[in-house]
Amino acid sequence: MKNKLLVLTFLCFQLCVYAQEDAWVYLTDKQNVAASLANPISILTQKALNRKAAHNVAIDERDVPVNENYILQLKNQTGITVLAKSKWFNAVHIRGQESDINVVSTLPFVDDIVFANKNLNAKSTSAEAVVNKFNLESVSTTFNYGDAANQIEMFNGDVLHLASYTGTGKTVAVIDAGFPSVDTNPGFDRVRNAGNILGTYDFVNRDTNVYTNTSSNHGTLVFSNMAGYLENSFVGTAPDASYYLFITENAPTENPIEESLWVEAAERADSLGVDVINTSLGYKTYDNPNYTHSDADLDGNTTYITKGANIAFNKGMLLVTSAGNSGAAGIFAPADAAGVFTIGAVKADGTYANFSAQGSAFQPTIKPDVVAQGQASFVINEGGGVSTANGTSFSSPILAGGLVCLWEALPNLTNAELMQLVRESASQYTTPDYFLGYGIPDLSLALQTGLSVEDVTFNASEIRVYPNPTTHNVFIKLPSKIQKAQVKLYTVLGRKVLDAEINTTQSKLNIERFSKGMYVLKIEAGSFSKTIKLIIN
Repeated sequence: MKNKLLVLTFLCFQLCVYAQEDAWVYLTDKQNVAASLANPISILTQKALNRKAAHNVAIDERDVPVNENYILQLKNQTGITVLAKSKWFNAVHIRGQESDINVVSTLPFVDDIVFANKNLNAKSTSAEAVVNKFNLESVSTTFNYGDAANQIEMFNGDVLHLASYTGTGKTVAVIDAGFPSVDTNPGFDRVRNAGNILGTYDFVNRDTNVYTNTSSNHGTLVFSNMAGYLENSFVGTAPDASYYLFITENAPTENPIEESLWVEAAERADSLGVDVINTSLGYKTYDNPNYTHSDADLDGNTTYITKGANIAFNKGMLLVTSAGNSGAAGIFAPADAAGVFTIGAVKADGTYANFSAQGSAFQPTIKPDVVAQGQASFVINEGGGVSTANGTSFSSPILAGGLVCLWEALPNLTNAELMQLVRESASQYTTPDYFLGYGIPDLSLALQTGLSVEDVTFNASEIRVYPNPTTHNVFIKLPSKIQKAQVKLYTVLGRKVLDAEINTTQSKLNIERFSKGMYVLKIEAGSFSKTIKLIIN
């Protein structure tokens, strides 16, 4: 009897849930567009304006916020709940009974309504098989750093680190699920102590606390691949970049609201001046099968999140996304977008990992774009130890960190130019396929190629720091075009221990009072910034 009651209760719950429909309401216009575009600092941060100017990205009506008065009127409609908004689409994600949503369509400021349930629109689609919503398979036992080195050496990201390109000056948004323990985990001491976690936001619960979300530790593992650091045990691929941590994934459920929340997060990233977004999430199958995307929908221009990703690309950001773990069943959105750099997975030996999602003729460009290690990838786990994990969820951030460092080295490139440079460096550029895309990149080759064609004011090799290693003093020789610079010295955990000015006549720093070990020396002059590893004996 008890089991029957449970079944009836579950069926009742399902009927109640599915009676509520999700839909996007597209609005007719925006408020104060001309005034906002004439004074763009009123709608974007200065960092965002600088990034757009550097890459000749136009500021347009899509940057203007949604009319809040329209949103208020939607909230006041009977039976309607407003869940998300998008300035890029001038749209609002709502939930309610189909009849109540149809009433919304009569409002004078509503241009169009698109239901997530395609059966309620002009065409319908069939449901696909359910696969893991996170591009994540398993987490296992602790390994040593020697093994973990393979995942960065595979694409010569370590060569960029040796050249002191570790992500300094670049800003990354990690859009994911929960980030439990990142605020206390010793594996993130370095990024925290350096003040490089610039902000957090949970778009699901509408608050800034991303650290107590216990429904998933997925974001923590992903973040560690870029920013994690445990001395002598683990180094992420972009340890000195700055980060925003955003939650858009509600782990216990699968609903298209997560596509809308992702677009919101991408819009916020753009307004904050973010350079790179990493997304180790993918969407195709939903709890309500009426919302599920068909294979044909993964055409690079149909799903809401994919269209949002393409706009984000047009705004000048580099979007790095995991291909998915569905193997031959194909990639998920937004990995189908032409404007997304889609990362598949290989084993430690560089051969195809059989769970890595394969591209298809449905996509307008070759997918995945490239691959990185995703089987037995090393991560810093929630408890602060080093573990392995399988999935394209990890190949994506591992390579994303490398791309951050490459963009630091080649700051004059656009996102599209950077993507193409990396494709051309990859192992099977002339013979791409749907398994590995263009293959395993060589970021050292990409850097050499980029430097050979980039128009730079002066070569960073003109800066000399000597002796290194040193015991008592260090001398810094500046390029002839720089008369003075600010020099800062940090411990490997990000604590600043020295801040001094040097010039062409006074270039000596006394460092004998500091303990032996490795330090980070940062040289800044105007818009120029250079980071160098310094060893004190």
